[in-house]
Amino acid sequence: MSASGGTKAIVAALGANLAIAVAKFVAFLFSGSSSMLAESVHSVADSGNQGLLLLGGKKARREATPQHPFGYGRERYIYAFLVSIVLFSVGGMFALYEGYEKIKNPHAVESWYWPVGVLVFAIIAEGFSFRTAIKESNETRGSLSWREFIRRAKAPELPVVLLEDFGALIGLVLALGGVGMALATGDGVWDGIGTLCIGALLIIIAIVLAAETKSLLLGEAAGADQVEKIKAAVVDGDTVTRVIHMRTLHLGPEELLVAAKIAVRHDDTASEVANAINAAEARIREAVPIARVIYLEPDIYSAAAAAAGANPGKTPGGAPEATPGTPSGKTPDAPANSGH
Repeated sequence: MSASGGTKAIVAALGANLAIAVAKFVAFLFSGSSSMLAESVHSVADSGNQGLLLLGGKKARREATPQHPFGYGRERYIYAFLVSIVLFSVGGMFALYEGYEKIKNPHAVESWYWPVGVLVFAIIAEGFSFRTAIKESNETRGSLSWREFIRRAKAPELPVVLLEDFGALIGLVLALGGVGMALATGDGVWDGIGTLCIGALLIIIAIVLAAETKSLLLGEAAGADQVEKIKAAVVDGDTVTRVIHMRTLHLGPEELLVAAKIAVRHDDTASEVANAINAAEARIREAVPIARVIYLEPDIYSAAAAAAGANPGKTPGGAPEATPGTPSGKTPDAPANSGH
């Protein structure tokens, strides 16, 4: 699955949210609706979030340095995580506070045509932004369901914009319902209830975003299809006979690290092994273009050591305890696995 940054979707969402934020503030000033104020702050927070995503994409393109030899690709994950914090604090918590205050001190909605008109305009504008995000996502989503796409996407921008726009549309419907009920009953408490619902919705979306971006920040492996392509590319059947074990890690949405121990024939010369490794690296990059950092370690495959297995109590980089028949401190070869 491509790790497209979804810049078009971000720009579309930014333009829509800026226009909507201004319209909502004007409607709030004329009507005094707490739902409109909560939605205004929500749109301002969303606009800031799109700015953060664009900034993260720009910073991630910086060249690697001696201090950061693997580059700055994870900047995009950091700024996406900041988006979830902004959405939780500025959007969700403010809406909960405003809803509580409105229920505690209710007052009628004035100049009803302002909030209703603006909410209808906002639904249309957010619908356009959401449509753009869906269109860009479909180019990379493949056969994945929307839930799987949000969970598996390595580029955080499209899932963030999708969830923001989806939440914005539902929030607008809740705001319209709250204002409508307040007008129908003459009781401003309904406006406060709508605002509370908006706050709860934003907090749920923020938690989902935080959980997904946290996983990316911790470091995720390549997808199963990419792992299989890499394994197939490594083995040439001549010098490289199998993958003993392998680890993959996303250094950024569009940069993958591959580290593997590969089996070579015991009678191959150093020159033959070096040439085989260079050829394997070229095949990997051709099969999976985002595999830009590759480390291949040659070894002699041992069926007995593979049958003994790796020590599950140690981390992938640790030194396993000695197994029967293996000198203390020496690491037995592990059976082939994907490293997930």
